[in-house]
Amino acid sequence: MEQNAQIIIVMVVYLSILILWGIFQGRKVKSGTDYSIAGRRLPGWVAALSERATGESSWALLGLPGAAYAMGLTEIWTALGCVAGIVTAWTLLAWRLRNEAEKYNVTTFTEYIAVKHGDTGKVLKLVSSLAIVFFFFFYIGAQFLGGGKTMYTLFGLKPSAGILITALIIVPYTIYGGFRSVVYTDVIQALIMIVTLIAGPVAGLIYIWNGNGEFASGISEALVKSGSTYTSLTGSARGFGAGLLMAGGFSWFFGYLGGQPQLSMRFMAIKDTRQAKKARNVGIIWTLIAYTGALMLGWIGISIFGPAGLSDPEYVMPQVIMKLFPPVIASILITGAIAAMISTADSLLILSATEMSQHFTGKDGKVATEDREKINLGRNRVITASTAIIALALSYLSPSKLIFTIVSYVWAGIGCTFSVVILFTLFWKRYHGKAALVTIVSGILFTIFWITGGFEQDYKITSEKIEFLKEQKIISAETAGNLLSLSGEKFRNVSKLEKVIKEKLPDGSGSAVISTVSSSFVRKGVPARLATFIFALIAAVASTLLIPAGGRKTSSM
Repeated sequence: MEQNAQIIIVMVVYLSILILWGIFQGRKVKSGTDYSIAGRRLPGWVAALSERATGESSWALLGLPGAAYAMGLTEIWTALGCVAGIVTAWTLLAWRLRNEAEKYNVTTFTEYIAVKHGDTGKVLKLVSSLAIVFFFFFYIGAQFLGGGKTMYTLFGLKPSAGILITALIIVPYTIYGGFRSVVYTDVIQALIMIVTLIAGPVAGLIYIWNGNGEFASGISEALVKSGSTYTSLTGSARGFGAGLLMAGGFSWFFGYLGGQPQLSMRFMAIKDTRQAKKARNVGIIWTLIAYTGALMLGWIGISIFGPAGLSDPEYVMPQVIMKLFPPVIASILITGAIAAMISTADSLLILSATEMSQHFTGKDGKVATEDREKINLGRNRVITASTAIIALALSYLSPSKLIFTIVSYVWAGIGCTFSVVILFTLFWKRYHGKAALVTIVSGILFTIFWITGGFEQDYKITSEKIEFLKEQKIISAETAGNLLSLSGEKFRNVSKLEKVIKEKLPDGSGSAVISTVSSSFVRKGVPARLATFIFALIAAVASTLLIPAGGRKTSSM
């Protein structure tokens, strides 16, 4: 009880400071431009830390360590893809997008695309906004789900209660201060996240080297004892399957190439070119440290708990931290996980709200400019609140409980599709508005088709996996015999698989056991990120060459 009390006190103090800091920054918001893009006056280091905190979300502290815990060395390909994408974005795209935003005086991501393609600008802006808002509702919901998981680990709260608490933390200052409040609270989050990703691995290595690991006394030993799939860079895959696995992990690269609006907005808000160079350096250094730390946390988790010691791999970071540190310090470091989710959730929330509000902003010339700005600010805040409510509802109703799966929809449907649009808009003069429209619509529809069709992943029950579960004492010999009757059966989605498995498990088996058994039978296909990027690329080139462009290339909108 005393331990929980200490953790609660630390969390309450931190979150109170965060909310007050966000509201304080919100007092400086005086116009729609301030609310949407912080007046385009962000210092480089602020933009970089905000972009990194927003970009990593619960992925860096829950998703990636969990994947490293579950997959071993195979997850290196995912980390390499992400790091390569981030470095490319900061090196080649950040300063260009900043200059373009200043040149065309735009305040939102879709407004920039519309201005650059004036021939179909209005339709392009509307379609782009609707697409982004639709997918981001699920992305925001994913962050709320991550908050629920962390609250469960810390306090034993039901995930549903943790989801609500996470939402209540971010909504006040996001509604009040918009983009500026979000960016400056992101700075605090990024600092806590990087401390967690440094302190956790360092303490973890010392802990297991001193022989305290319950499963192994080192990462290498832990990976070897876990089996050959953990020590191989391609898992159990060989030949074409191995190439597919590596390409799938590296495919995260494509989502970072300007196609994530919440990240590109940080580039566009940087004050000047000099500050953009500072931002590039800070962003790249932060990334290299963070991704190394995230992988290490997952592998340290194997050393401490064993490869099947946790019911949910995404719990590995909080569990490792709680094992290594006293309650007060652990709560501060685990705050990094909540910080990660808050940083992304508030950024997605304000991005979605400003994208929607631009279609409702008043432009009545009879109203004084100052009064019109006040009216627009009010509208922005109402829309932000409404967006939060819808996303919160989706987090409770979402059919998937895995952050990785939900984020895959966004990174493919939005990140990879809009990356093609941004790259061609910046580097190919022949690319026009009609082609951009075709790219967006076809890319998003293809993503939905690919994922719902089971092409990204499906499930197959095999005798080898059943034997592994029995050896790890996750299931009994009797249950293994029951499952063998299903050997060879395939399932397109996890819900149908879990329903069948539940019938074979002993009565009273918890949802955690069902989830662990079900996830063991997953088969990876071609990731939607890779497939969508290639399809959108082909659609963009074909439509540019085959469809005549309209009259104007750019407009003042």
